[in-house]
Amino acid sequence: MAGPGGVGAGAPGGADAGDVLSAGSERRCRARLAAGGTGAAAAAAVLVPLCSVRGRPALLYTLRSRRLGGPHSGDVSFPGGRRDPADGDAVATALRETREELGVTVAANSVWGQLRTLPDRQGMTVAPVVANLGPLEALTLTPNPDEVEEVFTLPLAHLLREENQGYTHFRTASGYEYTLPVFLNGPHRVWGLTAIVTELTLELLLPGRYRRKTHAPPRKTVA
Repeated sequence: MAGPGGVGAGAPGGADAGDVLSAGSERRCRARLAAGGTGAAAAAAVLVPLCSVRGRPALLYTLRSRRLGGPHSGDVSFPGGRRDPADGDAVATALRETREELGVTVAANSVWGQLRTLPDRQGMTVAPVVANLGPLEALTLTPNPDEVEEVFTLPLAHLLREENQGYTHFRTASGYEYTLPVFLNGPHRVWGLTAIVTELTLELLLPGRYRRKTHAPPRKTVA
């Protein structure tokens, strides 16, 4: 596991945990997430773990074990996975997967809500579930080595700096162009679906300080 502060935990000019993770901020975010609805049932879910590290707000990430094989092996991700038949909803999936991967039980009342569902590279729908884990120093994480190679945090101050924000441009066979975010200069590059969810989370937490600079491909519609 990376050091408890990840990269730049004490960076000046960062959003203060007393603001972003305050009761007032939580109420605002919960209301916005509730207003957005949960959308269609997702085949998988991830937990978006908010936390504080030495009093600074951060996001917690995992590096998926290369033992897993498959297309996501070795990727930076949030804890999560496919929905089990016994899972009541996306929140249950995200909490169960977090418990299995990190050995930590997240209380249901720590969940703020769900961001809109998104497709992964294989077209599987994924529901990002936002939760506040509280101070990282108060948690005992026991990552499952079969699933998680490393755990690290990135402070919001780091993610908000423009020099740590990159973009990848794509062009489809039909000529449609789109841009996806990449977050740089941390222990590992954050890209793909995890970067999209990170961007949506920053937009939720800090609407006055972070605005999305990317546009994703349009959702498929049924004729």
